[in-house]
Amino acid sequence: MNKTATTGLTRRGLLAAFAATAVTAAPTFANAAGFLRGAGDIRRIRMYSGRTGERIDMVYWIEGDYIKDALKEVNHFMRDWRTDGVAHIDTRTVDIMAAAHNLLDVNEPYMLLSGYRSPETNAMLRSRSRGVARNSLHVRGQAADLRLSSRSVGQIAQAAIACRAGGVGKYSRSNFVHMDCGDVRSWGG
Repeated sequence: MNKTATTGLTRRGLLAAFAATAVTAAPTFANAAGFLRGAGDIRRIRMYSGRTGERIDMVYWIEGDYIKDALKEVNHFMRDWRTDGVAHIDTRTVDIMAAAHNLLDVNEPYMLLSGYRSPETNAMLRSRSRGVARNSLHVRGQAADLRLSSRSVGQIAQAAIACRAGGVGKYSRSNFVHMDCGDVRSWGG
């Protein structure tokens, strides 16, 4: 005789109920890491570079831990393409980029225009444009200039601003958005 009791709950039903409870009980986060919570405890970054032809699409954080090898790849990918100089890219900037990407709900990778800049590259760009800061956060590996063909500069900037985690600059004429992990601020048009 089989004494199997049925409760009417399936594993799938139990997981769905838990997920609904977790979503409604989750606090509101006012920073980029908060926008990444609930995404299966992973953080993913997708980018390509028109300058080098390289692409990355990787999980760089799992369940509270950054993946060192993935971050090394991010550092190399976001290098100064003019000098081939590589620097440590601040994980806070990567988190802001990933959170904004999630808010935009796109599969398209970011086009990276500028990540790390060597002091020499920054000085050269500064001599050509008044829009380049002397103490640019790009030189510290704390900023990125990005674009998406499927979203406007305004949409991308709004997503980054919603993260309330750093600086966001709109460069509509040049069709890119600057994101950094410095003070929370926004500029441009």
